[in-house]
Amino acid sequence: MKEKTKLVASGRPRKRPFHPVNPAVERASTYLFPTYDDYIEGGRKIIYGRLGGPTHRALEEAVTALEGGVETRLAPSGLQAVNAAILAFVKAGDRVLMADTVYDPSRKFCENFLARFGVETTFYNPLAGESLADLMTPNTKVVFAESPGSLTFEVQDIPALAAVAHAGGAKLIVDNTWSAGVYLKPVSLGADVVVQAGTKYLGGHSDCLIGAITSADEDTAQSIYYALLQIGSNVSADDAWLTLRGMRTLGARMQAHEKNALALAKWLGKRAEVETVLHPALKSSPGHAHWKRDFSGSSGLFGIVLKPVPTAQLKAFFNSLRLFGMGFSWGGFESLCIHVRPEKYRTATQWTAPGPVLRIHAGLEDIDDLIADLERAFAVMKTQKGNAT
Repeated sequence: MKEKTKLVASGRPRKRPFHPVNPAVERASTYLFPTYDDYIEGGRKIIYGRLGGPTHRALEEAVTALEGGVETRLAPSGLQAVNAAILAFVKAGDRVLMADTVYDPSRKFCENFLARFGVETTFYNPLAGESLADLMTPNTKVVFAESPGSLTFEVQDIPALAAVAHAGGAKLIVDNTWSAGVYLKPVSLGADVVVQAGTKYLGGHSDCLIGAITSADEDTAQSIYYALLQIGSNVSADDAWLTLRGMRTLGARMQAHEKNALALAKWLGKRAEVETVLHPALKSSPGHAHWKRDFSGSSGLFGIVLKPVPTAQLKAFFNSLRLFGMGFSWGGFESLCIHVRPEKYRTATQWTAPGPVLRIHAGLEDIDDLIADLERAFAVMKTQKGNAT
């Protein structure tokens, strides 16, 4: 099936003579089995509510079809998906190589939590490909990539990272949230595990928290399953149902997000206030050649670097926005714009741009209204005075 058809057809009920279009929300902690044979057979599929029920299995089926793996397991957030995926493959004395541009909570998990249990983390330049081999050691068990990177959108060379990881006996885990699994297929490029914050584009409506972990092979899937089992991870049936419902429109929404984001990026690139646009689909963006080779499109999230401005002007800009909300997360139907500080989250590389960095999520509003909102904010910004940031 084609991608759009998979999103509509996967995880749908089919076994009853009559059935609803969508799977029902089934909330349960305990499942009962009428016979001993049913108990033994059921234990291989659904045994207890914490491990999920039919609603969860339907969503897992849909995400597996989207990512092209063999099995998907759910986590209560994108961060938990990242954490569980790493924990599945490391023990005391092991080492993780993590891209320097990853989502900061993922970084903090390695720096603060894993370090307490004797797992070392080394951060690497996200633009490293084959050269990552220089950092590999016998105890390196995980190479973690996020492409494009959080805040500054560097695109990584996934096939090269996979080759290096596998040559050293490590697993490659890729955070694929930016593409939603629609525009990038890490499993086909050599990744062992793909994680997503389904909170973002899969759900698509800013009303649930969920993570997904897709494995490329059965042995990897078994390790992920046991990791989630042992840490007691649990996803509500309601959040699984909301995410599955969101996935039905994912193909159409991603096209709209992509169109609006590209239009905004090109418009912002012509503004006098803007120093640089950080959008993987633009030739000027770091790793653009890898984006062009590996991705089939782009999402609604990108960044811009403003020229240095007084703090009062930056505040005036944000306080003048009406359609762009100031809020964390992204991937919903609404547009967002926040001030971020990449320089605070780097150790292997440095961020030296003198002006403030804004992260923008292009929602599904009319593009003319979004441009008008930014244009008004820029106009108000110029009326303020103060010392440059």
